Amino acid sequence: MTSSDIETIERATVAAVSPEEQLEIEGWLLPFDSGTVSRAKSAVPLSHQPPADGIADRIEAMYRARGMRTVFRLANEACFDALRNELGARGYTAGKPVLVQVAQVRSMRGVSAQTLADTASVPDEAWAALFLAEGFDPVDGASRVKSLGRGRDSVFASVRENGRAIAAGAAAFSHGWSSVHGMRTDPAHRGKGLAGRVLAAMAEVAMQRGIERAFLQVEEANAPARALYRRAGFQPVWRYDYWTQG
Repeated sequence: MTSSDIETIERATVAAVSPEEQLEIEGWLLPFDSGTVSRAKSAVPLSHQPPADGIADRIEAMYRARGMRTVFRLANEACFDALRNELGARGYTAGKPVLVQVAQVRSMRGVSAQTLADTASVPDEAWAALFLAEGFDPVDGASRVKSLGRGRDSVFASVRENGRAIAAGAAAFSHGWSSVHGMRTDPAHRGKGLAGRVLAAMAEVAMQRGIERAFLQVEEANAPARALYRRAGFQPVWRYDYWTQG
């Protein structure tokens, strides 16, 4: 990954989850949001370079001024060792390890030979309903629907049965990337290749727009999702943790 790749991926990530407010200071993006989506409310560096001295104090002050808990989203790179040590001394702990993965859009398109999922420029009630369905956290689901729905340049894909969405996802187009978000499959319909149809449909839209590269972020512990993304050509480029206090 080049330094430009890292910066554009981080900018595109925050743009896709569309926080309520966003600031940029000293090479960091600071999104602020009242929802549950961690990427929409965690400070993230735009490069994998040693951060400026005292940056943790200044970032904490920004979140404290808004009555929010400070969360750092840090790549597991040596350049952040000193900052991680500092955060540990302040009582922060790391959790929720996530892999950032990239692929060529054409490889993503080839993950499924089945009928493509339907796509739309705005999320409708059926698409949103899957996030609130049995088997998913309804509070988190509602927050994700709201966050992704605010995206300025996204498509919303779904596979439907009798008008009901049984698999869904969103793709955002920003900073030269197509990014994958909010992948969901109804528990009763898993193992049928539906998520692959969603990915392929979003890749088709990206190809029509002339976008060649895609990225996504997947929890390291989510083995089934990682297997699907591997079949779609995604490869990990870095890992990060959320650093939180208390």
